[in-house]
Amino acid sequence: MVHYGHSNQLRQARAMGDYLIVGVHTDEEIAKHKGPPVFTQEERYKMVQAIKWVDEIAPGAPYVTTLETLDKYSCDFCVHGDDITLTIDGKDTYEEVKTAGRYRECKRTQGVSTTDLVGRMLLMTKAHHSNIDEDLDYRKHTDNFGKGPKGHSPWTGVSQFLQTSQKIIQFASGKEPQPGDTIIYVAGAFDLFHVGHVDFLKKVHQLAEKPYIIAGLHFDQEVNRYKGKNYPIMNIHERTLSVLACRYVSEVVIGAPYAVTADLLDHFRVTLVCHGMTEVVPDKDGSDPYEEPKQRGIFQLVDSGSNLTTDLIVQRIIKNRLEFEARNQKKEAKELAVLEAMRRLEEEKH
Repeated sequence: MVHYGHSNQLRQARAMGDYLIVGVHTDEEIAKHKGPPVFTQEERYKMVQAIKWVDEIAPGAPYVTTLETLDKYSCDFCVHGDDITLTIDGKDTYEEVKTAGRYRECKRTQGVSTTDLVGRMLLMTKAHHSNIDEDLDYRKHTDNFGKGPKGHSPWTGVSQFLQTSQKIIQFASGKEPQPGDTIIYVAGAFDLFHVGHVDFLKKVHQLAEKPYIIAGLHFDQEVNRYKGKNYPIMNIHERTLSVLACRYVSEVVIGAPYAVTADLLDHFRVTLVCHGMTEVVPDKDGSDPYEEPKQRGIFQLVDSGSNLTTDLIVQRIIKNRLEFEARNQKKEAKELAVLEAMRRLEEEKH
């Protein structure tokens, strides 16, 4: 998957140098080392390219980063998160570049991992929504997910993301609309930010010479009203960062009203309001949330050309459920073995 935890690592990596090349593995390589990928390689290439801190991608990058790879792309060093990555036979993937002094580390984003997101989809509970009491039933179920038979790895498992103003500032563009900008408003859940969203935002971005795109994100309860089940999979804080990381978006409204009102349009001086081809659910009172922009003649439907929806991703994952569960048990066992080895080394030192 590609999520805001990855974006945050790429943001940190970009700050360590002047030009960031991101190596993205093929599906085959991921299936071999980690388990079945959620997004295809083409989808992942597109998604990574859309993250605003990325200067270039290296498609089909080898799972093990060697000095040869670094030299091929004229890179001074490579960056990875501070979690461990192991090859299929349990070796440190970054051994060679570490020895050569061409390795830097960035901090992992607490509270999110692919494993955790998959867990939320499979559990179908709402415990991850903001301002809802922790559902105890949910805690009971987390035990079969992201935990091996013998214990618990600190790198895998279900946890809660903590939003801070600092994180929002780090992700925000900080740019105000300039004279001559076309201010375009889009609204939605933007849940599990994916390639369908990227395609849509890219299309919207191409509608103007100097686009300034404002994305209105609905609160969790609002999304749950029109999507049902345990949607959104990502809470408002996580969705905020996911959308801010996209290079086509200039600003985000955190908790936008469901109906696009005259107040909102006037406040942001909106020139154009766009919506994709997904269904528009009426507001609570049965009215059309886009009535005002339609009356002003500034509403436009945009076909992203992508048929990927959050629902489809969740379906893909549930279809893969057993493979994923097997993957998580295996990953957990591998991580625990390393921890055990590290602990033994520590003991031998003393």
